[in-house]
Amino acid sequence: MEALATSSPCPECRGDGYRVEAEVQPGPGDGEGRRARAVARVCSCRDRCPHCEGRGFVYTSRQVEFSKKVGMRSYEALTACVCRLLAQRVANFAQVGIPAHHATSSFSTFRAKGDDQEKTAALEQALGVARSAAQEWRRDRPARGFVLSGRVGSGQTHILSATLRHLVLERGASAQYREISLLFADIRRGFNAGKSGGEISARLVDADVLAIDELGRGRGSPFEMETLDELIARRYNSGLTTIVATNFSLERERSPSPGPRGFQAPAQALEEREDLLVERIGERIYSRLCEMCDFVSLPARTDDFRRTKQDGRPTRRLVRPAS
Repeated sequence: MEALATSSPCPECRGDGYRVEAEVQPGPGDGEGRRARAVARVCSCRDRCPHCEGRGFVYTSRQVEFSKKVGMRSYEALTACVCRLLAQRVANFAQVGIPAHHATSSFSTFRAKGDDQEKTAALEQALGVARSAAQEWRRDRPARGFVLSGRVGSGQTHILSATLRHLVLERGASAQYREISLLFADIRRGFNAGKSGGEISARLVDADVLAIDELGRGRGSPFEMETLDELIARRYNSGLTTIVATNFSLERERSPSPGPRGFQAPAQALEEREDLLVERIGERIYSRLCEMCDFVSLPARTDDFRRTKQDGRPTRRLVRPAS
């Protein structure tokens, strides 16, 4: 987003012109009668725009060739000011559905640091792929998406949220975030309410960028597989950007792992196959993702950032009051 001229960066928004925070609203959402999400606010430092003085529009000089004989001529056109564009992007951000817990998740707040060089390099690669996708995206030339694979707590949701934040607030993209089990639940709820399939999935199908979190979770029922297949197929055919996070492996083939043999070997082989994303979503969907996205695998032993944070907090002892 083009920055407005200021003498020094605002301490509240650091020059971005907006602040992102968590918002909790009453109503259906997280199963407790309320809805929590990340929203953006235009910073108070932009209350009085120095470019348009609050009008929302500015005159810009343009040149056009009227004819070969007349040649180039300049004229002034009334165009939306950058502050008006910012207000629209801030309003759009509230509709993305990023979890409230990730309101502060951005590229700059991601900790790409493991306990060895290999893990650090893998985290930096994942961050680099996401950052490139966000910075290279254009509405007339959508960027390739990506699929991040890693164990629980590796930071995939942080990277998805940071990517959507940049795309919506800095690039002006429309976007939607859905955790896969909630995606299926929303669609079921829509059908139960008598809505058509087109009404229910329109936002997900038409968004410039769709983020699907925890892909591969679920029962793999015919309803889930058909829903996912249709969604990915329609976005694939439209050439739209899709970004994905999963806890399942992207490896197509595994080397034989040491372990039980004999009668236990088939059970172990089945367990390893079920750990593959392709086994969870099927060859058809997986093949389309291969063409739509870059695949990035985080090391199997990447630290769980949630546990790392918890380990750094002091332990609080609960004292039972004397009776």
